[in-house]
Amino acid sequence: MPGRVTIDAKGNDVDLSIYKGKVLLIVNVASQCGLTNSNYTELTKLYEKYKDQGLEILAFPCNQFGSQEPGTNEQIQEFACTRFKAEYPIFDKVEVNGSNAAPLYKYLKSAKGGLFGDSIKWNFSKFLVDKEGRVVDRYAPTTSPLSIEKDIKKLLEKA
Repeated sequence: MPGRVTIDAKGNDVDLSIYKGKVLLIVNVASQCGLTNSNYTELTKLYEKYKDQGLEILAFPCNQFGSQEPGTNEQIQEFACTRFKAEYPIFDKVEVNGSNAAPLYKYLKSAKGGLFGDSIKWNFSKFLVDKEGRVVDRYAPTTSPLSIEKDIKKLLEKA
């Protein structure tokens, strides 16, 4: 993922190469989805447990599925940080499918197509990226973040 720049929730450019050497869990999030409570709660648990060992969770709000992320970046950040104590980075709202899909999501989908093609199916699709920026796995929206813990641990333990 070298040279890939995205925008954080405050409108600042972020060069994703700053995450080189870290294990990344990249997730498209939404505030009004049936999967919101369980995913945000478990993502926060994973982050608290593994952030000091090199895990970063990158959350990308997306309003493409059932209009379940209608808020502004400020509202989204307030929701995630206040209600779920999210300390991991929350980025600018993006599209994950279609011609306006964020470059990062185009890259992730090309590296790991889904069971039914490349497109993201719903909120809380997850991509696991190793310390070198390689997409290792892709998980369905219904996959619980805690069920990915063993895969995260394996990548963190690699030198």
